[in-house]
Amino acid sequence: MRRPVRIGNCSGFYGDRLAAAKEMVDGGPIDVLTGDYLAELTMLILAKAQAKDPATGYATTFLTQLEQVLGTCLDRGIKIVTNAGGLNPAGLAAAIRELAGRLGLTVRVAHVEGDDLRGNLSAITPAVTGKPVSANAYLGGWGIAEALGGGADVVVTGRVTDASLVAGPAAWWHGWAPTDWDALAGAVAAGHVIECGPQATGGNYAFLHEITDRRYPGFPIAEVAADGSSVITKHDDTGGLVSVGTVTAQLLYEIAEPAYLGPDVTAHFDTLVLEQEGPDRVRISGVQGSPPPATLKVALNDVSGFRNTMTLVLTGLDIEEKAAWAEQQLFDVLGGRERFAGVDVRLLRFDRDDAPGNEQATAHLRITVKDPDPRKVGRAFSNATMELALAGYPGFHTTTPPTGESAYGVYRPAAVPRDAVQHVVVLPDGERRTIPDPPASPSTGGDRGYRHEHRAAVPGETRPAPLGTVCGARSGDKGGNANIGLWARDDAGYAWMSAYLTVERLRDLLGPEAAGLEIERFDLPNLRALNVVVHGLLGEGVASSTRPDPQAKGLGEYVRSRIVDVPITLLGG
Repeated sequence: MRRPVRIGNCSGFYGDRLAAAKEMVDGGPIDVLTGDYLAELTMLILAKAQAKDPATGYATTFLTQLEQVLGTCLDRGIKIVTNAGGLNPAGLAAAIRELAGRLGLTVRVAHVEGDDLRGNLSAITPAVTGKPVSANAYLGGWGIAEALGGGADVVVTGRVTDASLVAGPAAWWHGWAPTDWDALAGAVAAGHVIECGPQATGGNYAFLHEITDRRYPGFPIAEVAADGSSVITKHDDTGGLVSVGTVTAQLLYEIAEPAYLGPDVTAHFDTLVLEQEGPDRVRISGVQGSPPPATLKVALNDVSGFRNTMTLVLTGLDIEEKAAWAEQQLFDVLGGRERFAGVDVRLLRFDRDDAPGNEQATAHLRITVKDPDPRKVGRAFSNATMELALAGYPGFHTTTPPTGESAYGVYRPAAVPRDAVQHVVVLPDGERRTIPDPPASPSTGGDRGYRHEHRAAVPGETRPAPLGTVCGARSGDKGGNANIGLWARDDAGYAWMSAYLTVERLRDLLGPEAAGLEIERFDLPNLRALNVVVHGLLGEGVASSTRPDPQAKGLGEYVRSRIVDVPITLLGG
């Protein structure tokens, strides 16, 4: 068996820390440098760029990072694997060769393609209407493994799963077979942990007092062993923290049921075990895998229309009456709400009585309009708000001057049979190889009924306290759904949390916007955790959502702030 492969990630999204690649390469030994640049919203952004210039459609910032490290990586034999190819992996591969030529370097570049389905949408279900600007199947890691086995120094992909950036190199390094389910599942778990960069090393972590080193967190490294177990760590003398808590938080990020479906394997997150092996070293072991589903996930993006938002500031007394008057006046000026395809009005209360400063006495009336016709929602809308300046409520002003319209997108999840997608790797010499599908399960991959475990309430006297005194949270988006991962730091806290946080109590804690929405709760007792999925909270996805927090990034912290009756034994008194 070979030693564990050290895979360091230098990007969690398109726009992440530019210096991270150099810091990862210079900070200590690694075997593979990865970069994750793609999200559902990113594909829409790249589609807009490609519509203006067909030669683009990839994450251009990757080239800036690569210029800083390519020579060093070639000297040290560090492989580079990235999904920065976006909608044009061949174009990025060509740009890398051009960059290497300017630097006087010889580099072997391979790319993976086949995920882009815009040329043939017929096999996608549900049936696709219209002409989406992006339509990408989520490929797995075997194309990456084939490219590395074919001698590539740099591997560029389009829409592979984020975890494939780790699973592919690990499979190549250790010589795994497509049916090594448990090993593959372990690599997927490690990949899911490091895919979002410093979120695994103390970034966005709920228990602030645990992060004693407040320097910018070091980016994460996964040391993946031959059996698929891994150690999550970071380079020495970097900020942040790698703990069971930080790794748990990232494992719960943007998942649904514990059967984590992927194109290569279904990883059962309810089976994994976390152990603090040493300072900034957390071992993940015991992950069980099973065959992947017979279909691949597809992400569709449409440019659906145009939108505009104006925010009116309300100050002091009679906030609700002022808001109602402003809304009535504005739509009278505009000719009625019905002339727009969509209207969203939100009164955001920041004000308080007898405020010590002007700003603390204000609330915001946030009005968004949507329509296929840009003329309706452009300056015609924002200029109309200014007609209220001298004719409406006292203290009128806005947060911005009149604004123009912007196009927005709609995300749609779909599926496609595996045999309708040709997963292809183009090797450095131009040879094209088709990647065969692994054996698949006819089911969706194994939802083994992981939902609410009915537990008895924890007895004892209680005291009102924020939910977050007992549990941490991390939340995010999956299309139009929001997920909230909640975990406790000890068995007693988990026993109480699991019994207390029923679906209906969670609905109450989430507030009025969750009323009537489907909420699922899944238990992961091995992590002392619950995962909550709120269906439809984000509408048609981040690009279309009119929520002030369109990706639900703050939703978990909101839930932690809610006052609940907590057993005194959990509060230390």
